[in-house]
Amino acid sequence: MKVLVIGASRGIGLEFVRQYRADGADVTASARSEEGLARIRALGATAIDVDVADAASAAGLGRQIEGRRFDVAIVNAGVSGARVAPLEPPSEENFDLVMHTNVLGPMRIIAQLAEALAPGARLAVLSSRMGSIGSRTSASSWLYRASKAAVNSVLKDAALTLGDKATCVALHPGWVRTDMGGAGADIDVETSVAGMRRVIASLEPGGRGEYRNHDRAVIPW
Repeated sequence: MKVLVIGASRGIGLEFVRQYRADGADVTASARSEEGLARIRALGATAIDVDVADAASAAGLGRQIEGRRFDVAIVNAGVSGARVAPLEPPSEENFDLVMHTNVLGPMRIIAQLAEALAPGARLAVLSSRMGSIGSRTSASSWLYRASKAAVNSVLKDAALTLGDKATCVALHPGWVRTDMGGAGADIDVETSVAGMRRVIASLEPGGRGEYRNHDRAVIPW
């Protein structure tokens, strides 16, 4: 099995690399720092330099994966940005950082993946339950929530466009103990990634986009 992980310098992305490599998969993964690339190589994966927030760097992905066909592609790169209270306008700098990384980044990456997907491939985008509009009961971190609601829309449109070429899913990893999630989060990264891998493996071929928790539960859009 061939796997692509975009955004794997540490945390959830790097754990995807570790677990897929442990199962014998041929893994290609991206980072934007030498330290991140070194961690990927240390796991026996092919490391590629991609910064999804940089137009020129993201545009180079197609060249780096040319001729490869991936059975699983995971777009994990994302940032939380500075926390913004409800109805408080974010700074332009913070808005640009979060939206460019969490929304424009996946749009740039997915656009280049269509020719790099094997028949029956699975395409996953790391979203968050905080992007759900249907189940929302809090308005905290409204900039981050807006970015994840937007990337859910991107994933759904990708699913409709790719059709039978790939089965697509937006994934909520849970509140995970990583640099972003913090030490007080609910679950460890190993549990989160193992659960998301089970979701990816269980997807029915030809689906037109789903929104799932790491434990397979469906999340309302």
